[in-house]
Amino acid sequence: MNIELTDTMSFSRSRPSPRYIELQAMYRQMHQKGEEFLGVPAEKTFPGFSLDAQLSRIKALITRTGADTLLDYGCGKGQQYLPRPIKDESGTIWPAVIDYLDIGELVCYDPCYEPHNILPEGKFDGVICTDVLEHCPEQDMPWIIGELFGYADKFVFANVACYPAHKRLPNGENAHCTIQPASWWVGLVRDIARNHPAITWEFWVQSHEETSDGVRLVEQKISG
Repeated sequence: MNIELTDTMSFSRSRPSPRYIELQAMYRQMHQKGEEFLGVPAEKTFPGFSLDAQLSRIKALITRTGADTLLDYGCGKGQQYLPRPIKDESGTIWPAVIDYLDIGELVCYDPCYEPHNILPEGKFDGVICTDVLEHCPEQDMPWIIGELFGYADKFVFANVACYPAHKRLPNGENAHCTIQPASWWVGLVRDIARNHPAITWEFWVQSHEETSDGVRLVEQKISG
């Protein structure tokens, strides 16, 4: 794992890095004002629909573990959970995500969007985190991923991108502030997961690969 623990282990939920605090302020601004560089209005900035590409994987984990309560950690605006038709692999249409997932309770958390910015209490059968971790500072990653596992009773699911985002932050920086190779994420997650042996976990690490036809998405699954 190519990360200096002496530089990161001093940070925590109660004492995050200055970079974490700086980024939170910028993400709150984007939720309120939108992404000005691409001209994306506020209501379409981080709405939460990146969840959709991961739904079948999350559903499989819910079925496998018998989970009934779910925490979406970094849910954005939470628009993904509003009533809308969801088609599964068999062609069945569900009225909303929560119906497709077949769970009894869903809690949304996003520290940068006020309706969902209250830190959850207690534990949940499953914790999901989609299109979030690459937006967090590298030096805070151990405690953030540790928090995912700490909220979970049965499983943790996450995906992470290893390439730049289209969006930019208000200061002009790329919105993906932690861009590391798949091997870095594999080492980090496995180190943290060892402290939670009872938790089933699945991370999908996504990279871009140049081909003769352009760029294609390559995904690596790590699990335990």
